[in-house]
Amino acid sequence: MNDSKYLTVTAINKYLKYKFDNDKNLTNVFLKGEISNLKFHTTGHLYFSIKDENSKINAIMFSSAAKKLNFKPIDGSKVLIHGRISVYESSGSYQIYADEMLEDGVGNLYIAFEKLKKELAKEGLFDPKYKKQLPKIPEKIGIVTAPTGAAIKDIISTIKRRFPMVETILFPSLVQGESAAEDIVRNIKRAENYNLDVLIVGRGGGSIEDLWPFNEEIVARAIFDCKVPVISAVGHEIDFTIADFVADMRAPTPTGAAEMAVPNMSDLITHINNLKIRLNEAMNKKINYQKLYLDSIKNSFVIKNPMIMYENKKQKLDSILENIQNLFSNYIKNSRHKLDLIKSNYILNNPSILYKDKKIYLSNLMEKLELINPMGVLKRGYSLSMQDNNIIKSVKDVDMTKELLIKLHDGNIISSIKKIEEKNNE
Repeated sequence: MNDSKYLTVTAINKYLKYKFDNDKNLTNVFLKGEISNLKFHTTGHLYFSIKDENSKINAIMFSSAAKKLNFKPIDGSKVLIHGRISVYESSGSYQIYADEMLEDGVGNLYIAFEKLKKELAKEGLFDPKYKKQLPKIPEKIGIVTAPTGAAIKDIISTIKRRFPMVETILFPSLVQGESAAEDIVRNIKRAENYNLDVLIVGRGGGSIEDLWPFNEEIVARAIFDCKVPVISAVGHEIDFTIADFVADMRAPTPTGAAEMAVPNMSDLITHINNLKIRLNEAMNKKINYQKLYLDSIKNSFVIKNPMIMYENKKQKLDSILENIQNLFSNYIKNSRHKLDLIKSNYILNNPSILYKDKKIYLSNLMEKLELINPMGVLKRGYSLSMQDNNIIKSVKDVDMTKELLIKLHDGNIISSIKKIEEKNNE
């Protein structure tokens, strides 16, 4: 029997998991339903089911995501879940792996939050390059929050405890309700006129609806445009708002914002004392080093025996003078040798040899000139016929109407011309 066409259970479950994990529709799922069969595992993971009137699906939320929940889920809770659907290979069942969970009723706000967050991030309002640095020792701090409540009390008390000499200015603002966003923006702009070093913007904890003014776009843009470094201090550590992402610094709580804004006085005093100790140590080290250096100079052999330096210089000068004298002596010696060579030259001692050679050369040259001298040719009985200073080389060159000049070696003859008739011999 050929069983190669049959798959194992593991193989089919792996295949189904692969199909689920590569389906874009199943990797980004928003699910609405009611929790049932909820179990809190000792590892912190949550195991439960999500159901509606007709169906249910198993779900798991790992501890890393469960820690971020701002409510305690129970069986029967109406929730909104985001996650991915995949296959658990061991059992062959599919389930949703939840990474976010909200109580139903805030779903629309959550969607609006995510939409605005993506838009502002795309514009670059969260980019770290725009974040301003907080001053280490501020002189004046502004606070935009409600004038009553735990937030302002925590901020003021923490600042006064840590760094009492700093000046604080409260800009009372609505932090909840329909008009809160506009009031927060107005106070941020107002605070820019007070020459502040830091501005804290925030409020105490609450529901997502209570914190919503800090998720409004106008508040985000006002914080981004603020010329003063802004610390966002909204709600508790698990609460995140748009203001947190756009601010120069995000504090987990209003108290945390105060701690970020000012240094601790006792820490500063300790730091200053440490600097004083280090400065004194550095100065003493420098002084001791200079003392040792001065002692080494004072005890040096040259300082104690200054004539040694003079003797060395004098010896060096003597050496230089000796070298100069040797150079001059060698130069004179070489010059005298060259002069002796010139004086002993054979030609200088026998100048007639040079004259004799020149006389022979001149005689040969005269003979050559005589050979090419035209007057020498005339002496041998030849003559030169000319008309109009032109030498006649052919009968055709003769003008019968003019006289002929005949040059001989000892004079000239002028002669008339007569044409001689030629007779043909038969």
